[in-house]
Amino acid sequence: MNAAFDAYVTEIVADGGRAVFALGDGALAWEDGERIQVHDGAILAAVAHPSGKGVLTGGDDGRLAWSQPGESRVLAEVPRKWVDAVAASPASGLIAFAAGRETHVLDIKAADFRRVFTHEASVAALAFDPKGRRLATATYGGAALWYARIAEQKPVMLRWAGSHVGVAFSPDGRFLISSMQEAALHGWRLSDARDMRMGGYPAKVRSLVFLGDAWLATSGANGAVLWPFAGANGPMGKQAMEIGWDESALVTRLAGDVRGEHLVVGLDDGRIWTSHLPSERRVTLRAEKGPPISALAVVENRRVAWGDEEGGAGILPLDGS
Repeated sequence: MNAAFDAYVTEIVADGGRAVFALGDGALAWEDGERIQVHDGAILAAVAHPSGKGVLTGGDDGRLAWSQPGESRVLAEVPRKWVDAVAASPASGLIAFAAGRETHVLDIKAADFRRVFTHEASVAALAFDPKGRRLATATYGGAALWYARIAEQKPVMLRWAGSHVGVAFSPDGRFLISSMQEAALHGWRLSDARDMRMGGYPAKVRSLVFLGDAWLATSGANGAVLWPFAGANGPMGKQAMEIGWDESALVTRLAGDVRGEHLVVGLDDGRIWTSHLPSERRVTLRAEKGPPISALAVVENRRVAWGDEEGGAGILPLDGS
């Protein structure tokens, strides 16, 4: 499959084994040609619905929507604000979205459930822990940890100076990692809040993906940067390694398969390659140069869906055949 959309590809989500492209003109496009207009403006964030059916999107029209082929409904609306971060937990059935300084939590099993957590500064990113019970928010000055179902509470603040724009839990729930407005990561071991600096990047880290419990892969360099997470201390006291180094391009987006064996890497010159980590075999999936890759996802049947900043998109075999 190859497509040319009229808008930036914001994100790609797997829906029932099919790739869904979330676009900067407010539309969702399924790989089989189904298309639906969801937002009056750009889609800013997209994730799979906790049920595994359909796509959740946040837009600059202040709406959170749940869409499936042929239908879309608004789950929440925040007038005069952008919904620019969305997270969902299949484990707990909870949905979170950020609008300005507020984070809202919904429950797919209880229509009247609503929690609102207020921060001192805008929230840039969200992540649920593996059990879907705690919610991490990235904001100015660090990351906040909330119990997602509790109404009145003060968050645990994991502080580090600067603006934090991305956040992810390790698959075992022991570590929280944030990406920053500057070219760096910061991490915390949650058992004792011990923090760790993870720097040395030439560009801002816009994409990070855990590959099982062993590795965290990140963009922001001339190759994919892999931080070791095996062992009790994770990356503390250890050095990252870089694979696929290429002085002519920067890594913009990453994706991994469910087993954590394949890492897919998109570059700012439109090329895409994959590495099978156990064998260290690296294969070029897309040699053609073009606009920067803005979205990547591994979908069922060992396929890679990609999109770029000018609306180019396609699907490739994971093994390059």
